[in-house]
Amino acid sequence: MKTLFTLLAVALLSFQLHAQTVTITGIVSDDTGLPLPGVNVIIKKTSKGTQTDFDGKYSIETQIGQKLVFSYVGFDTKEVKVRKSGEINISLNPGSALDEVVVTGYGATREKKSMSYSVTTINSESFDRKLQGKAAGVQVTNGNVGAAPSVVMRGTASNFSNPVSDNESYGRIEENIFKSVSTAPLSTFSIDVDKAGYSNIRRMLNNGQEVPQDAVKIEEMVNYFAYNYLEPTGKDPFSITADVVNSPWNQDAKLVRIGLKGKDISMDNVPPSNLVFLLDVSGSMESPNKLHLLKAALNVLVDKLREKDKVSIVVYAGAAGLVLPPTSGAEKQLIRNAIENLSAGGSTAGGAGIQLAYKVAEENFNKGGNNRIILATDGDFNVGASSDRSMEDLIEEKRKSGVFLTCLGFGMGNYKDSKMETLADKGNGNHSYIDTMQEAQKVLGTEFFGTLYTIAKDVKIQVEFNPAKVQAYRLIGYENRLLNDEDFKDDTKDAGELGSGHTVTALYEIIPVGIKSKYLKDIDNLKYTKQTNQNYTDEMLTVKFRYKEPDGDVSKLIVKTVKDDNSSMESASEDLKFSAAVALFGMQLRNSEFINTKKKEDVIALAEAGKGKDKDGYRAEFIRLVKSSK
Repeated sequence: MKTLFTLLAVALLSFQLHAQTVTITGIVSDDTGLPLPGVNVIIKKTSKGTQTDFDGKYSIETQIGQKLVFSYVGFDTKEVKVRKSGEINISLNPGSALDEVVVTGYGATREKKSMSYSVTTINSESFDRKLQGKAAGVQVTNGNVGAAPSVVMRGTASNFSNPVSDNESYGRIEENIFKSVSTAPLSTFSIDVDKAGYSNIRRMLNNGQEVPQDAVKIEEMVNYFAYNYLEPTGKDPFSITADVVNSPWNQDAKLVRIGLKGKDISMDNVPPSNLVFLLDVSGSMESPNKLHLLKAALNVLVDKLREKDKVSIVVYAGAAGLVLPPTSGAEKQLIRNAIENLSAGGSTAGGAGIQLAYKVAEENFNKGGNNRIILATDGDFNVGASSDRSMEDLIEEKRKSGVFLTCLGFGMGNYKDSKMETLADKGNGNHSYIDTMQEAQKVLGTEFFGTLYTIAKDVKIQVEFNPAKVQAYRLIGYENRLLNDEDFKDDTKDAGELGSGHTVTALYEIIPVGIKSKYLKDIDNLKYTKQTNQNYTDEMLTVKFRYKEPDGDVSKLIVKTVKDDNSSMESASEDLKFSAAVALFGMQLRNSEFINTKKKEDVIALAEAGKGKDKDGYRAEFIRLVKSSK
């Protein structure tokens, strides 16, 4: 009996030790000792996690016996078992598949420059006076000399703790099917330059999470990557590329690629920017991979600001308030101080924040310049106008002002992708998801001023298929960008925008005439419709583009014909091979019924054949991501 009691006591003690909750802190660095910001630190087999801050530091509550998984783009993943409370410092080794990626640290510098216009210097007392009364519930506390005031938004306390993916929301996607050319010869859609879909699923795959099918937007995955299309040479602001090869996943089909390349405008020719940072500081932004990452990310953009640019900062939680009036881009430290002193707490009055941001942008409108709101949030609006429909109506009304809207998504667990996409689409803007500091550098550093400089708006594509050559077609992706055929010539219908230097790629899968395919269902013969036109037997399709100048109201038309081609995928360009690999992986993630291979090896082989020079390492990262996915 005594022995049994002893065994039970030992077992109970062991269980208590195993279940003991401890706090683990530490620093994650690379093999040279450089701290890594934005490293995912996840408790294995859970969705509970955090990210390292700008100095590579992290803190997480876990239990003795659990394992922490450290993952970062371009580095080998490392697992460490928790044996006691205290510090666990980690050094990550660069991954062999991504040795092209360079991780760079960014520091804050004070710049003093002469300005061609007057700048009002705001001390803490005048800052208080300007802010008080702008919004109820905003409290300003003066900090140390030289520092920006601390801003606190009053509101209901948040219950948000650790991220759980079950509370994320995505708009429903019904995968495009094959359409018969005899009954539907036209395919019409708006271009899409959003890239959030790729970085969002990258975050999930890096964390070992299952990817919801509706989170997989194949067009955003394909368009995340740049392609070497020809530069525009004529009067139109973009060039057009089109080619045809045999489909790599369906032996009875062909793959058509349509590519646009926007004219690359020199930074010297980009006009002044009137930017309003609209920042979510509600309780749901409290975790390290949200507000803390947002602060670090915005510093990348601050580094890029020029003297002629102006920045304002509007924040919202339980209420909305102006925390930085229009400030020259030369005053970088003042802007950084205002960002750094933000803290999270309260409910989410997103509608009020958007109203105030547009008001500030309109009051400081720069005619002939770039006027844009940059909304940074997890999309979790719960006060005032919060439904997708009400937000859509609000933004459609506000875009008439000529102010564009960029949406930056942050965090995991309660990320509202559907709202972010709605806001960006209706606000004549774009949508990106920031999962790491590397992505922040890409979106807010390398590519940002190209995004700012819109060279064409309301860009629509309409493809007419020749029934003498094409039996059926399927647009891969763009399910949320489809337009009615009559919308193509209707200049009141909104469509996508194209920025300086940006590329857009669309892929069609077609079934030639005479091919028996399991993807086609029989329909009755048409009595009155003429089936073929013998005058164009060498043409497979005609592509039509409509676009408006950034400040125009009347669209212009471009037409390009594409001839049939029996080229194999092996002879295709590297860009075409890689874009096809990304599309195939997206269809695998969606469990598409239109592919005959579910093997990751087929994606990897196609991507490696199309990797090319890959100077930024993004294609190598994709290959590593596919290899590591379940």
